[in-house]
Amino acid sequence: MVSFQVNRDEQGIHIPHKHFFLILSGVIVVILVIVGIFVYRYFQANYYDSSTNGSEIAEVHQQTIPPDVKQEIKQEIKQEMKISTTSGIVKNSTSSPTTVQYASVSATVRVPILMYHYIEYLRDKNDKKRISLNTTPYTLEEEIKTLIGAGYNFITNTELADLIDGKTNLPPNPILLTFDDGYRDFYTDAYPILKKYRVKATQYVIAGFLDRNNHLLTPQLKEIAKDGLVEIGAHTVHHVWLKGRSLKDVSNEVFQSREILEHIINMPVVSFAYPFGAFDEQTIQIVKDAGFRTATSTVPGIEQNQINRFFLYRLRPGGRTGQALLNWLGQSK
Repeated sequence: MVSFQVNRDEQGIHIPHKHFFLILSGVIVVILVIVGIFVYRYFQANYYDSSTNGSEIAEVHQQTIPPDVKQEIKQEIKQEMKISTTSGIVKNSTSSPTTVQYASVSATVRVPILMYHYIEYLRDKNDKKRISLNTTPYTLEEEIKTLIGAGYNFITNTELADLIDGKTNLPPNPILLTFDDGYRDFYTDAYPILKKYRVKATQYVIAGFLDRNNHLLTPQLKEIAKDGLVEIGAHTVHHVWLKGRSLKDVSNEVFQSREILEHIINMPVVSFAYPFGAFDEQTIQIVKDAGFRTATSTVPGIEQNQINRFFLYRLRPGGRTGQALLNWLGQSK
């Protein structure tokens, strides 16, 4: 009996202690989870670089217009047709009313937009993902020499927007060169070539990645923008996938990217590029609301107009030079 009573007493003594340790353990776990989330988010915002870890290759799959965007296009065309039909009544030479054939929503201009990422001589020959997105400085220069020799005129996204809006005349053989992500090799390897031939281009900068390893330094960006040869476009703040994200997240990435870059270069930023080429109707509307005049996609093609001005088609040169490049451009649609 005594032994039994002692065990009960001992159990009674330890029960409160067990509860205390259980509660303490739970509190520690919660604290560790909160700290882990904070560290993860801090790392994502300040060190993680989705543009250099190989995930950029995902954009090769974004080569079709999303269904919701297609549906919106149909509605816009239908509305334009209705307006054109009701307002297109004129009188012919016999004074009898005639319905004029409505024009397309916008005149279409054939303007190839070439897309580049890395411009460098890669040291790691086993980095297949980076190789797939890289163009050597020698190849870039050969492509530019080919295009100049063939009479192409290099324009910026602002000039393309003016063309689409009918504010300026279309120059012979217009073409755009665009460079995504704001890598530092643009300044060291591509920019000198552009200056050598006085070729206009657009550099899409990830605003939150400036001064990071492998990306442009702020003084370099300011120098490029001040020179006026290269137009600066926005590529979000953190290079995130915008399609399907919340309204708040997309708005923050789009609006803030423009605000940050305009504050740095002290000039308007009017063009946007979707990371990974991923967009939907919500993203397009936010880009419009943010004040951008155009946006580029990774959907292949060269015909640009009012319908696709916020998902302009682009092409990957794929290392083609000389007549091969010219033939490829001539066959593209």
